[in-house]
Amino acid sequence: MFRSIVSTFSRSLHTSARALQASPVSATTAATHSGPSKRTGVIAVKKGMTAIWDQWGVRIPVTLLQLDNVYVTQAKTPETDGYYGVQVGAVPAKAHRAGKSLVAHCTKAGVPFPLREYAEFKVTPDALLAPGTQIAATHYEVGQFIDVTAKTVGKGFSGVMKRWGFGGQGATHGVSLTHRHPGATGACQDPGKVWKGKKMAGRHGGKQCTVLGLQIVKIDHEANVLYVKGSVPGHDEQFIKVRDAVKKWGKTAGPVPTAQEPKKGAEWLPKSGTDPYLRYEAQN
Repeated sequence: MFRSIVSTFSRSLHTSARALQASPVSATTAATHSGPSKRTGVIAVKKGMTAIWDQWGVRIPVTLLQLDNVYVTQAKTPETDGYYGVQVGAVPAKAHRAGKSLVAHCTKAGVPFPLREYAEFKVTPDALLAPGTQIAATHYEVGQFIDVTAKTVGKGFSGVMKRWGFGGQGATHGVSLTHRHPGATGACQDPGKVWKGKKMAGRHGGKQCTVLGLQIVKIDHEANVLYVKGSVPGHDEQFIKVRDAVKKWGKTAGPVPTAQEPKKGAEWLPKSGTDPYLRYEAQN
């Protein structure tokens, strides 16, 4: 009797599971979303650093990030992948070097050429973009805060003074040939070992790093370049993943899901506050 009950229960579970798989989620139910929108990010190319002067004459160090042919290559939904996501690609690649699979993938998405770099970003249902959509610098707004992710510049095998900021040993007073050495690394007979994670010499840099809360102070719509205040990890011509700032989520964001109309010229961060140089005149 017990075996018959178990078999009946398992058959009912299998039948209900097949019924759930066969019933697709309606588009109306899937598209409902309440709360702040989570937009897709982009892949930018770091072009280097420079300086600009705002309307008050204050010098601002900025990093230039160019959006070079950023296209949506795949849209992911709960029906096909179990979540909402957008895959984007950037920078055209030569067809004979891209590979047949990437060429077919981009052709299916409606992208006119294969792309070199790809990344995926999770989004909310209202921020889902169709494959083949091009994302320009108008995806962001002046004054918006962003997060950037890239691999830091590799510095090779470095000592403890460069890698961890050790002070080193004395320059004189009996110190010979060990001025930049780390010193003792072990303990006594108990525990009789070197603890894991001990700061020693080794590979320095070349790791993924995310910088939070950088502000966009200028946008060049003609060249699709973002002028970001501060430094961005990585060397020049490196791919940078850019997304809306997570610590500013729902507070500063661009158009949802993206800008529909192109813009021309350049946009600057508007002048705000008082002249910062007036305090020097007051002192004199």
